[in-house]
Amino acid sequence: MKAIPGALTVELGGDQLVLLPQKAALWPRERMLIIADIHFGKAAAFRSFGIPVPKGTTSENLHGLDELIDLTGARHVLFLGDFLHARAAHAASTQAAMLAWRRKRCELTLTLVRGNHDKHAGDPAGELGIDLVDEPWTVGPFSFCHHPDIVAPGYVLAGHVHPVYVLATRSDALRLPCFIAGPQRMILPSFGAFTGGHALKPEPGERVWVSSGEAVHSVR
Repeated sequence: MKAIPGALTVELGGDQLVLLPQKAALWPRERMLIIADIHFGKAAAFRSFGIPVPKGTTSENLHGLDELIDLTGARHVLFLGDFLHARAAHAASTQAAMLAWRRKRCELTLTLVRGNHDKHAGDPAGELGIDLVDEPWTVGPFSFCHHPDIVAPGYVLAGHVHPVYVLATRSDALRLPCFIAGPQRMILPSFGAFTGGHALKPEPGERVWVSSGEAVHSVR
């Protein structure tokens, strides 16, 4: 595998994962790109309630996927839940953008581990050719989940929380998306544009890596 700028290789669950500054992870052995909480259609859902939020988040998410697929050479993209944000994500413009992207990426295997938002939004369009599974979905040493605290046979890789870590000085603070890992599971940061974050305080024995957008750094 070619070197990926700013990435950090770690060993979890008895295998190697590459943590990417673009807020995703790569399982090199399977050439699998792991994405948490992309939330397609979130901006459209807010606009459906009359809340003025920017357009273009679907295009931004798809462009980010394209960049990572080209960078990593991934053959399989695994979504750790919350692929769609709400039923508004089935809007014609959102669906058209995703279908156009899928036609360009028809060689990829796509798998979605259903999350809580997916249950409310409904499954993505069949034309997207996404394999739909429920948590935990175990492959090799890893159990892929949406919720991080689910009981599973393998080392859990999950999303749901949108973790950020606060780096603070006496006069300022910075919230950075983070990967947080303990002995039994790792939580990935949310990948999607316009998804926000939840500050987590690591528990004893947990490791934290933050993304600056350009590189992944260990902070504890």
